Amino acid sequence: MAESTAQQVMDIRAGLSNALGAAEEAVAAAQEAYAAAIARRERVVAAAIARRKKVSETLDSRLREIDDRHRKDLAAFAGAAASAADRAAPGAAGDPWDDWQPTPFDRAPELRVGRLLLPHPEPVPALVPLLDQGHVVVRGERRIGDEVVAGLLLRALGTAAPGALTITGYDPEHLGGGLARFATLAPAGVLTFIGPGGLGALLNDLVDQVRRINETVLAGEYTSLRELAAATHRRPEPWRVAVLLGAGELSRPEQTQLQRLLRTGAAAGVHLIIQGMPVQAGPGIEFITALEGDHARISSAGALPVRLDGGPPQAVVAAACRRIAEAVEAGPAPVALDSLLPQELWKESAATGLTAPLGDSPLGVPVSVTLSDYPPHALIAGPSGTGKTNLIYAWMGALAARYSPAELAFYLLDFKEGVSFARFAPGRRDPSWLPHVKLVGVNVNTDREFGLALLRFLGEELRRRADAAKRYEVTNLAELRAEDPDGQWPRIVAVVDEFQVLLAGRDAVATEAVDLLEDLARRGRSQGIHLILASQDVSGIEALWGRPALVAQFSLRIALPRARRILAETNTAAESLQRYHAVVNADSGAVEANRIVRVPAAGDRERWNALQHRLWRMRPDEQGPPRLFDGDARPRLTDSRDFRRLAPAEGQAPMVLLGETIDVAARSARTVLRRAPGRNLAVLGTRTEEACAVLATAARSLAAQFPPDGAAFSLLCLDQDALPAAEALRNELPDNPRMFHAADADWLLEDAANEASATWPSDRPHFILIYAADALPGGKAAADQLRTILRQGPERRIHVLGWWRGAGLLRDALGGPSSRTDAIGAWVALDVHGSELTPYYPGATAPVWYPRPWRALHFDRSVHRGAEVIIPYGQ
Repeated sequence: MAESTAQQVMDIRAGLSNALGAAEEAVAAAQEAYAAAIARRERVVAAAIARRKKVSETLDSRLREIDDRHRKDLAAFAGAAASAADRAAPGAAGDPWDDWQPTPFDRAPELRVGRLLLPHPEPVPALVPLLDQGHVVVRGERRIGDEVVAGLLLRALGTAAPGALTITGYDPEHLGGGLARFATLAPAGVLTFIGPGGLGALLNDLVDQVRRINETVLAGEYTSLRELAAATHRRPEPWRVAVLLGAGELSRPEQTQLQRLLRTGAAAGVHLIIQGMPVQAGPGIEFITALEGDHARISSAGALPVRLDGGPPQAVVAAACRRIAEAVEAGPAPVALDSLLPQELWKESAATGLTAPLGDSPLGVPVSVTLSDYPPHALIAGPSGTGKTNLIYAWMGALAARYSPAELAFYLLDFKEGVSFARFAPGRRDPSWLPHVKLVGVNVNTDREFGLALLRFLGEELRRRADAAKRYEVTNLAELRAEDPDGQWPRIVAVVDEFQVLLAGRDAVATEAVDLLEDLARRGRSQGIHLILASQDVSGIEALWGRPALVAQFSLRIALPRARRILAETNTAAESLQRYHAVVNADSGAVEANRIVRVPAAGDRERWNALQHRLWRMRPDEQGPPRLFDGDARPRLTDSRDFRRLAPAEGQAPMVLLGETIDVAARSARTVLRRAPGRNLAVLGTRTEEACAVLATAARSLAAQFPPDGAAFSLLCLDQDALPAAEALRNELPDNPRMFHAADADWLLEDAANEASATWPSDRPHFILIYAADALPGGKAAADQLRTILRQGPERRIHVLGWWRGAGLLRDALGGPSSRTDAIGAWVALDVHGSELTPYYPGATAPVWYPRPWRALHFDRSVHRGAEVIIPYGQ
């Protein structure tokens, strides 16, 4: 039992020992495995750390590369965007306000409203399209929105040529206050304000404008006004920008018209800037959300934040608006005269009429004007400074380049003070003239008689042509030219500037002028005589309105800017014209006949002279210069053809020249001193210089008709102021005649009276010139001697050429109020009123005569039915 227990113990011990050994081995193996696992773990951790480090380093490197590429790409994109913005919005479209100046462009750029907030230091402008592209709707804060609108308007104005953009403002809430800074543009017509309640009419008008413009565009086979402008290199219509500020709720018709404008307006150059009005998004509509700081947005930039620019400074706005207004009022620069000229000169026939372009239409197409049987005559009207004279030049240049002098003749008369037409006649600096011009009258504002003389001349020409037409049994100029091709039948164009002067007053001149005008206007049309009447004053046109028969003949009306009363009462087209533009209307001013024409700068002397010299060199050899009548010039006796033709001739009664007549043909007023009663000459008036000039002219013309000893001259000077002129004349006369004075006047008078009382006439004529005959000394004896000479002398070849300083003083010299005046057969009145001349005028009437400087009234009872106005010759 004991052995068994011990054995058992031993066995247990052995088993425990084996188990312990196995456990130790297992522990050792486990520890070894653990150590291996620890070592493996350490290797894995080390590898993981190394990998992580490597991955982190690679990631950091890649991120750095990405960041660097991002920065470079962003810089490139921002630079490209900035460059593109500079190209899309150059000059005034994108410059900052501190360096802003108007810079007009041929095309419409986009407009800057702020800058895009990109993570890049280089600023990128935020742009919106407007002109020729679409519309702009401003939402958000009203104060900020007002500044945005002001900036848009000023940039749009600055990039358009003056007058090429007009603004219409509708601001019922603030009554235009939102646009008050632009008020300087209103007088020039660039800015118009519409009052409350006028929105519907404004939208309707803009829709009508779009419809009209689109019809014009489609007629030229274009798709938009922008395309038409690019093709023709000129913009026929201005951009129209309507600014609608706080319009509130719209009626259904207003909403309909607004939608039409939003859809179709941009193609026609009609654009809207809207603030405070709900508008749905659509093509061509740019939305600007006007908020402070970085919260603003523009629809074309998507989610990119925008910082809006502040509004333009008032000083910049004022300076720009003032400059634009001045430029608009001055008008656009005109095109050159060359645009009216044909490729070949003088190739047209005037048989059926005269047709020539007056300028270009808004589309750049020449606008031709015709004078023929219909329309036969023209009225031109325009206030001073609107280009009336320039238009006449342009029309004349276009006609003269197409028709030769054999086809066209001009007669020109200018009643205003100036020498507008003098360039067509030879002058001191330029000997050339326009070959078509037959007559030029300038500075005739006080010589209405010259206008009457022109009308009389045209009336005679009309009768000549009518007689020829009757002889050939034809009715008009075209048929007459066909029947008589060798005849001289050019069409005549008579231009009378400021014609109302001729029709002013209720006197014989005006009455006869109206009668002649009516006859010429009615019958001249068929015989190729055309009238162009021009006036810068409303009174000029109104001078015709009381004569409907006359007005009806002037169906061609040409109205310059702001001209009134020339078109129909409902036709206001002239009120909105720019300078160098005109309304041409061939239907007596009816609205539907309006044609707008841009007139070239024909007044440029250099260009006109170039054309005139070309035509002058082409003139026929026999073509002489025109007759030039200058009312401000004193004609000289030596320039008179009548004086130059005088020569000694036997058997002819001597002829006294007195002055130049106011007539179409340059001729001298004359009186023949025959051996007949009354062949004496009296000069009446107090103007010493003019009286001496008349006597000098008479004496010099008489001396030219005799050999040196063929006539006797005696000079009696009784006025000290006239003595220098009398002495000068004495030195010019042959044989140096004796000068008598008051002290020896009785010698002259006694000898002359005895000679006048002789039975037989003298062997040579004796001409007695008396200066201030009313101052004759010697009392009754001297007066009786003078009367003997006056009454009996002419039959004895003794003629008195005397100056009396008053009509009444002459009557006293003839014997008093009851005496006869037939001893004075001819007289020249200076500053003597017509009523004083009744005793020396036939019948019981007095001549119509109102004295004016250096003009005189001449009457010769042997040849005249009425007195004629003359201009004394100067020295």
